[in-house]
Amino acid sequence: MASKRGKQTVRDMILSLLAIAAVSGVVYIFIPHDDSGDPVKAVDYRVELATARRAAPYPVAAPSGLPEGWKPTSVTYDGPGGNSWHLGFLDPDGRYVAVEQSTSPARTYVSRVSQKAEDTGRTQEVAGKTWRRWEGPKYDALVREEDGATTVVTGSAPPERLAEMAAALRTS
Repeated sequence: MASKRGKQTVRDMILSLLAIAAVSGVVYIFIPHDDSGDPVKAVDYRVELATARRAAPYPVAAPSGLPEGWKPTSVTYDGPGGNSWHLGFLDPDGRYVAVEQSTSPARTYVSRVSQKAEDTGRTQEVAGKTWRRWEGPKYDALVREEDGATTVVTGSAPPERLAEMAAALRTS
C-alpha cells in the first residue's frame, strides 16, 4: 500500500510542477516587459542642491546648461562628513562623471573620491579657470581648491567629458 501511495505523490508533484511552469510561461508571454530599457534611473537633485547650498560653508557647484544626454544618477550631501557634496552623472556615452566637493583635507579627499588617482603636476584651463590634472587606474580627475573647499570632477569618462562638466559648473 505504501508503494502505491508513494508513486501517486511523486506523480502528483510532477503534475503540479508542470502546471506551475505552464502558468508561468503564459504570464511571461502575455505580461508586457521591456528588457532593453535603461536600468539606471535619472534623479532630480534640485532639493538636495538647495539644501546643500544653504548648509555648506562653501559655494556648492552643480552643472548648468549641459547638452542633451547627460543623466544625473546620484546625489548626497554629508555635513558631518567634511561637508561633502556628491553629484553623479552618466555622460551621453554612458560613462561615469561625478562632481565632488568637501572641506576635508584635499590630498586624502581627492585620492578617495577619484579611486586613488594621483596628481600629475599638470594643469588644464577650463572656462577660464585653472584645474590640476590627476590620473588614476580607474578614474581621472580635474581638481580646484578655492573658497575653503576642494572641487573634484572625476570619473571613468574621457578627459574631454570631465572638462565639459567642469566648464558647466555654477555655484548659484
